[in-house]
Amino acid sequence: MPMPVRPKNPGYLPIGYKLMFTFMIFIIIPVLVIGYVSHAMYQDSIRKQTTSNIQGTLLQIKDNIEYKLEDVTRVSGMLYYDYSLATQLRSYREGWESFERTTKYIMPKLNIALNATGMNLWMSIFLENDTLPEVYNGSFDNENPDALERSYGLYHLKRIEDKPWYLSFPVENYGHTMQWKQVERDGDFDRISLLRRMVDSFDPVRLKEIGFMRLSVRISELFQSADYHKIGEGSVITILDEKDTVMYQSGVLSSELLHQNESESHYLTIEENLNNPSWKLVAYIPTNIMEKDSLKVRMFVIAVCFLCLVVFTFAGVFISRYFSIRINKFVSVLNAFREGDLHKRISYRGKDEFSQIATALNEMGENIGDLIKEVYLTQLQKKEAELETLQSQINPHFLYNTLSSINRLAKFGETEKVQQTVLELAKFYRLTLNEGRTMIPVPTEIEQANAYLEIQKIKYGDRMEVMFDVDPDIWPYETMKLVLQPFIENVMKHAWCADRIHIRIVGQRDGDDILFRIIDDGIGMKQERIDQIFDFEGHVNAGYGIRNVDQRIKLQYGAGYGVSIYSKLGIGTSVQIRIPARRRK
Repeated sequence: MPMPVRPKNPGYLPIGYKLMFTFMIFIIIPVLVIGYVSHAMYQDSIRKQTTSNIQGTLLQIKDNIEYKLEDVTRVSGMLYYDYSLATQLRSYREGWESFERTTKYIMPKLNIALNATGMNLWMSIFLENDTLPEVYNGSFDNENPDALERSYGLYHLKRIEDKPWYLSFPVENYGHTMQWKQVERDGDFDRISLLRRMVDSFDPVRLKEIGFMRLSVRISELFQSADYHKIGEGSVITILDEKDTVMYQSGVLSSELLHQNESESHYLTIEENLNNPSWKLVAYIPTNIMEKDSLKVRMFVIAVCFLCLVVFTFAGVFISRYFSIRINKFVSVLNAFREGDLHKRISYRGKDEFSQIATALNEMGENIGDLIKEVYLTQLQKKEAELETLQSQINPHFLYNTLSSINRLAKFGETEKVQQTVLELAKFYRLTLNEGRTMIPVPTEIEQANAYLEIQKIKYGDRMEVMFDVDPDIWPYETMKLVLQPFIENVMKHAWCADRIHIRIVGQRDGDDILFRIIDDGIGMKQERIDQIFDFEGHVNAGYGIRNVDQRIKLQYGAGYGVSIYSKLGIGTSVQIRIPARRRK
């Protein structure tokens, strides 16, 4: 006999419909908010990504420009710090001895300095000693520096004693006073000169001027790397001097950039300061590069939001009535578990899936306390095991390659090089073992990298040039061992694009972090290659050593630290390693 139907009270509304009405009211606002926020986050993400990529490119350009500036300064320093040359210049003996001193000693010194760089320099040396003969090509008053590149002129100082640029030159501070400036006909030929005194340091308290040097270089060669094509069409790269005067510009300066108010809305401006001299590298990037797909994304987000609204509404109509009561029971138990009350249980009668869920929840409450403890201990053990595994996998073939080199040196009788290589190899592994400790002082890590480079210098000789630029402020801190050597080894293996390579190793504080950078002027690589290096699943064999260092840092310090790479084909690569600044105990 069927059970009698219970009459419904007037105004009765099932809980499912109440939930549905509430759902329909509150779903519209979140969908609209999500759509708006998604669109805004997408635009902001594109802007940040573009800015980050451009910032990396500008850093590469800045490093290349500073390298060329330092190269010219290095050439001038070869003459400035040459005490034997100063001794010859302060000798006032006339006649044949003066001519012989010029041709056999002074001129070879100038040739050596001029050939110490690959840049097309024109060198002018003005000597206070007028007993020495002048040596020059062309006319001094009507100079043509483009025709005299990679050559020099030897003049008497009295030729420039009344020149404004000479009279206004700063007071000498030994080893530091120099000036980049356009003088004489530099402006006509789009060149710039490095001006520097030559002094007699026999009496350091009273420095005596014995000459003046001028090294002229083409601006286009000095700033060759500042090419707007590296950023994108429509962008502009400019080099500004200390007075914010444009020295060099790559790209067409549009009318918007001429008006400050309009340029801020149409262009994104990024600046980088050159260390010495105090010039600025400024890039202007059109905003339409980042917003060209904005309309398509906006329409797509609107369509997705509308579709979600329709689907959620129909799904709520059919589901909420049936599941609302049952789900509330399970939600109450789950909330209790989430709040730490693992003793609460659910009572449910039936033979459907909900009864199975109720049984599972009750069993879970009984076991979850023990599982939490077990999982916590397991995670600690896993982290320690992963760190030990990664540490044990660091570059085992380096020892094989070095032993092969020692064997080859021994075969050819290079006993001194064999001894030097063995000593450096012993130092490298002594620092690597470090009595089993993972954390080492920053100076030890720098010393270990230098030991590796000394081994490589025995193999490559003058074909490699290395410069360490490490801030002494980071000496008191500690780092994980072997974070620099794998990247230096990568440069030696993969970055060669000519017979020589230059490597710069930088260490500095960056807020509460320590930043290491390994910069080379090798062949560079595409972004796809960088993505493959960090894609562990798809490219297991690509960039194994880089991933090893990145994983060790993240395991030790967290996901906010690790390795990032900026590279451009034909320019070089800059690897950045970020770790927290923690003092040694």
